Amino acid sequence: MRPGPASSSRPLGAITRGTTGHNRLRRSDRWLVHSSRVRTALQAAADPLVVDLGYGALPVTTLELAIRLRQVRVDVRVLGLEIDPQRVRAGQAAATAGVEFALGGFELGGHRPVLVRAFNVLRQYPVEEVPGAWAVMQRSLAPGGLIVDGTCDELGRRCCWVLLDASSALSLTLACDPFAIERPSDLAERLPKVLIHHNVAGQPIHTLLRAADRAWASVAGHGVFGPRVRWRAMVELLVADGFPLTAPRRSVRDGVLTVPWSFVAPVG
Repeated sequence: MRPGPASSSRPLGAITRGTTGHNRLRRSDRWLVHSSRVRTALQAAADPLVVDLGYGALPVTTLELAIRLRQVRVDVRVLGLEIDPQRVRAGQAAATAGVEFALGGFELGGHRPVLVRAFNVLRQYPVEEVPGAWAVMQRSLAPGGLIVDGTCDELGRRCCWVLLDASSALSLTLACDPFAIERPSDLAERLPKVLIHHNVAGQPIHTLLRAADRAWASVAGHGVFGPRVRWRAMVELLVADGFPLTAPRRSVRDGVLTVPWSFVAPVG
């Protein structure tokens, strides 16, 4: 089933592979906890409801999300939504205080959350269906709400995600374990669906990844201090070259690079 007119009788979407695992989404979770925009949205919400959309065959990443977001707001409520009833039953069997599971798709089960995490969901859809799925979720957000549409590898070492509000995409974040890459463009295989087919010459995302590779090579000398130090040096060089990157204000174990969506949005 594909996104279409909202229906109260059935969830919107299609059953995806459902692969998941403990700590697979730890990098995006850490980013959510420290993002000033996400923190502000959660702290200002009248109802701190967060939806984890398409959590997969096991509910582990939903439970982990709740634990991590409680660093931002102790009364956060997390609702895992799946369109496969068997997965919902597995989630309900593992539910804990402040974490529930229910049937739902892109319509968000009729709820109005302040934050939606949809990881490794739209990657499995045709690219032309992404705008429609975004729009359905955006219409269901609470005031000031945000959406994270992302993709990661099986172990969560390479991740990319788009942050959206109710009207538009806001930013793209690339994140990785710097020990798990040879060069930044290794992340290209995990770009969100909306971008992965645009990693070709002449497109902004291709320009960004090629520039990151050049900067990574230029700061190779920092590698003697470890790949995390080298990643930070790469980011500093890109900023000095005029790239509009938002780098973490604190020293983090992840390699993280965030740019405004307008800088990488597909052209043509």
